[in-house]
Amino acid sequence: MKIYQVDAFTDKLFGGNPAAVCPLDHWPADSLLQQIAMENNLAETAFYIKQGDQYEIRWFTPAVEVDLCGHATLAAAYVLFHHEGHSGNEIHFHSHRSGKLSVTKQDDLLSLNFPVDEFREVPLFDWLTEGFDPKPLEAFQGKTDYMLVFEKEQQIRDLKVDFGIISGLDGRGVIVTAPGKDVDFVSRFFAPQSGIPEDPVTGSAHTTLTPYWSQKTGKQNLTARQLSARGGYLKCKNLGDRIEISGTAKLYLKGEIFTA
Repeated sequence: MKIYQVDAFTDKLFGGNPAAVCPLDHWPADSLLQQIAMENNLAETAFYIKQGDQYEIRWFTPAVEVDLCGHATLAAAYVLFHHEGHSGNEIHFHSHRSGKLSVTKQDDLLSLNFPVDEFREVPLFDWLTEGFDPKPLEAFQGKTDYMLVFEKEQQIRDLKVDFGIISGLDGRGVIVTAPGKDVDFVSRFFAPQSGIPEDPVTGSAHTTLTPYWSQKTGKQNLTARQLSARGGYLKCKNLGDRIEISGTAKLYLKGEIFTA
């Protein structure tokens, strides 16, 4: 089985979010996909197969299959455009969990087109906020994640997190965010309950972040930075019921997996 590892949402190696990508010609047992993702020990491994003029795609953390993953989709598109012979400047993916997804290429910039998240404001319950110091100003719940909004960027950088507490929250993980100094907004993403204490750059979280900050700022085009140790830079566009999330990627390795 082929394997690629790509650093997504970065213009340099050892930045952004590393994802593994495995092109397949058929779907093996889910247990094997999960074992490969566990062995890779990356935030996500993307698997895809070609079906007609589109590609069916799935994403696994070391612990679970997830509904949507931005950086691994960007990585899969990078592999298809540059190493697996996809012609043209647009790729259509399909996820049995998230529906139709597409990626377009313009020079080095890859743009994901994802469905917008549906989220609602929730009270600042102690069980939701006690894992964070300082406390947020607002809290929201989306399809898979909670989002906590803070006053300023430095709070996101210096945030103290109790992973033991937040690992008990239901859902995929917790987005934390604030206005940015040199970008429109900053964020971090924690998902110990999904096997990822902190994700370096989380494309899918921006399906929640983009409509929120678009409403706050009145802007449809936004710039964003994820403040993990590796860091990542994204351009986001609010399209109403869809979100465009753009970034660049770099290939780190390609090789083979032996499963028998």
